[in-house]
Amino acid sequence: MEIDNIIKNLKNDYLNKKVVHSEFVDFMENINNPYIVLICCILSLRTNDKITWGASKRMLELGSTPLELSKIDHETLKCAIYPVGFYQNKAKQIIDLSKELVEKFDSKVPCSIDELVKFKGVGRKTANLVLAKGHNIPAICVDVHVHRICNRLGYVSTKNPEQTEFSLREKLPKKYWIDFNTLLVTHGQNICKPTKPNCSICSIAKFCKSANL
Repeated sequence: MEIDNIIKNLKNDYLNKKVVHSEFVDFMENINNPYIVLICCILSLRTNDKITWGASKRMLELGSTPLELSKIDHETLKCAIYPVGFYQNKAKQIIDLSKELVEKFDSKVPCSIDELVKFKGVGRKTANLVLAKGHNIPAICVDVHVHRICNRLGYVSTKNPEQTEFSLREKLPKKYWIDFNTLLVTHGQNICKPTKPNCSICSIAKFCKSANL
């Protein structure tokens, strides 16, 4: 498969704004702060970008460091991040995680996926995003968009996001790892949607196994 041309076309779509960027995706693309990437990613789970972006801004007004948010009471943070999905649990998770970072890690977010997934509620998707966008370490963050598009393309043949991650680790050139999630998420939100992919205007349709069906 012509993965180089696929990435080239997706980058062209993204940079020339042929696809709409959500404010949250743009923010995560440029923040370069592993702690903020981590806590905003926690907010984003099972929540759309528009709601996540508003909640993230309100949360960061309360604090933007582990020490600051470790001192916020649960009720205040819960109200700030509402209506993200599971907002009560996420408020507790962020406060507890922040305290743990202060007490055990000198307020520094680990740069190892094995260490990151030890935090309660942090899975491989979140951990990989923290490595890629927070630490600038090559890592492949696989969410539903990445999993769906890679399988539709025929680039992988997997049953779940974790299988997709490990399959991509074996075949996707490492130079693409950091940006891969952003490009495919944006493509998935705009073009290659779950139920009605718009293949007629897709810049990578000619490379796609499913577009020819």
